[in-house]
Amino acid sequence: MTTTTLAALVPLLPFLGAAAGLLLGRTAPGFVRPLAVLPTLTSLVLAALVAVRQGGDRAVDAATELTPTGSVPIELALHIDGFAALTAVLVGVVATCVQIYSTGYLRDDPRYPSYAALVSLFTSAMLLVVYSGDLIVLLVGWEVMGICSYFLVGHYWETPEARAASLKAFLVTKLGDVPFLIGLFALATDAGSFRITRVLGAVASGGLDHPTLIALLLLAGVAGKSAQFPLHTWLPDAMAGPTPVSALIHAATMVAAGVYFIARLLPLFEASRAAMVVLAVMAAVTMVGSALVALAQDDIKRVLAYSTIGQLGYMSGALAVGDRGAAVFHLLSHGAFKALLFLAAGVIIHAAGTNSLAAMSRMRNLRDRVPDAYWTMTVALLALAAIPPFSGFFSKEAVLGVAEHVVTGDTEHAPAAAGWTVLLAGLLTALLTAAYATRLWLLAFRGRGAEAPDHGRQPLTMTAVLWVLAVPSLALGGFAFRVLPDWFDGRDLSPTLTTSVLGTGVALVGGIVTYAAWRHTTALAARVPLGAVAAHPEGDAAQVEAEAIASHKPAYGTVAAAPDPSDPGRLLLGPLHRHAALGFHLDAVYAALFVRPVQAGASLVRFLDREVVETYVRGAGALPRWLGTAVRRAQTGNVQTYVSALLAGAVVLAVAAVLVATGA
Repeated sequence: MTTTTLAALVPLLPFLGAAAGLLLGRTAPGFVRPLAVLPTLTSLVLAALVAVRQGGDRAVDAATELTPTGSVPIELALHIDGFAALTAVLVGVVATCVQIYSTGYLRDDPRYPSYAALVSLFTSAMLLVVYSGDLIVLLVGWEVMGICSYFLVGHYWETPEARAASLKAFLVTKLGDVPFLIGLFALATDAGSFRITRVLGAVASGGLDHPTLIALLLLAGVAGKSAQFPLHTWLPDAMAGPTPVSALIHAATMVAAGVYFIARLLPLFEASRAAMVVLAVMAAVTMVGSALVALAQDDIKRVLAYSTIGQLGYMSGALAVGDRGAAVFHLLSHGAFKALLFLAAGVIIHAAGTNSLAAMSRMRNLRDRVPDAYWTMTVALLALAAIPPFSGFFSKEAVLGVAEHVVTGDTEHAPAAAGWTVLLAGLLTALLTAAYATRLWLLAFRGRGAEAPDHGRQPLTMTAVLWVLAVPSLALGGFAFRVLPDWFDGRDLSPTLTTSVLGTGVALVGGIVTYAAWRHTTALAARVPLGAVAAHPEGDAAQVEAEAIASHKPAYGTVAAAPDPSDPGRLLLGPLHRHAALGFHLDAVYAALFVRPVQAGASLVRFLDREVVETYVRGAGALPRWLGTAVRRAQTGNVQTYVSALLAGAVVLAVAAVLVATGA
């Protein structure tokens, strides 16, 4: 079987699994779990075979024209280089782990068949984006992911939070997709093709007339899909969906699509220095802002959500300094440890009796209760904080290293201003990332919250997946930075001495200061009595999460006391904490600038429609109705009345004739 055939099967198999799961979900429920896991697992195996065959060599290209379209053809094209091959493997690994994990996490959920089918469709769409060699075909996968996220985030549609979150995710990403679509058509018009290789050829030959405008339009779509400032606000609210969905969206699909898109078309963005500076500023604001907000969140999944936004900022920063190898390296590394963090959070959700709307400060005594989650999450948090030798250290240092090269003038792929912006923001974010990672670990596993009832060990399908993902989180970076240059552009991804010392140093400072702040606040809070917890009926993790979201209360009971005051985030942020906890009021700003004016305009239109337009419509209908009534009353059926009216009319006509004659 040729590499092209294998590659075509990679996105096709999850799609067929999704279709079969939707068709057989009610009639043959016994096939739902195999149809969820086996096609995705087979797709992973095929993606690995494609990667082995591609081997980092020359890209595999194949295309067939879908239909004659006139001047700019649309082709069903594959373009598989080292970036695509390895990203597809990441998508397959995370999607397979999520499907296996979900068989235990949602084992009693009545909507599991539709959930599993949507996850498979989501996976298929992302794989289509990764392998596509045509921008319109890529756009199909891009938009299918958007609608899948709408349904999956709104899985618990009975709750207003889930409904609002799904709508917000859909609308905010569509806000970016509109200019993105315009940018794609403008790009194809300038390049004369939607084919990615031909577009890059046109860029190389200087054939684009409007590179800055096109790049900025495309950046708007990337900001929405990859949750970058200022279109990042949908991602934390998306935590209202099931935890495995969060792992899939944050680790390997959707939010990674925007970064991957820029990496695929990076020469286009490099053709505009203004676009590179805008990308660098966007990445810097996203990195630092999201890290500050994460340090103020008391919700374990929202901390991880803002963490994802910040790590995507690192990837965007690497692209802003012209190195897609470092960006995709961090994308691969982040995909492993972020999936692990979310899936471990799902185990904690069940064990702690909390959920996506409850507080870490209410957790207590979890280290011994969930040892699998404790050890694997510790590994993932160390990778997130970029502590050597964990994978996050090597990939994050690759980003900081390329920024240093731009600053020192060793490369001219990006403006020096972009290099300084990314480097300084990256170092500050490394400090803050270690701080909120340490805080999360302390509050989740050593907190003083109210203890929930022990429900025993989690299903093997959930805990085994954690250890599978712990392996790349621990070991991926150690050899990847030596191997990946052969798969990417050949640029060195080895950590540099300066940024390694600075990055690791500030991370250690962030962790140590946070630990010291925690010890201080714990000592002050030692006299605060702990709340009592009423037992909650035992249930599976998804039911716990759905019930708690619906009630806005911690699962497994209502805590009588206030949350544990030993949170070090308040001490570290000081007066900034209140604003950071609310996301620096960006939602309120959007409400004032966009939501309320739109609502006011809608109210005005409704008033005009009801009171003005409908008045004329009603009048136009009333006049004939009144005339008809008058005529109907004249038609009495009495012959004498008709003769009398006839005679009266004759008299009137005679008198009129006499008057006219006399006047003449």
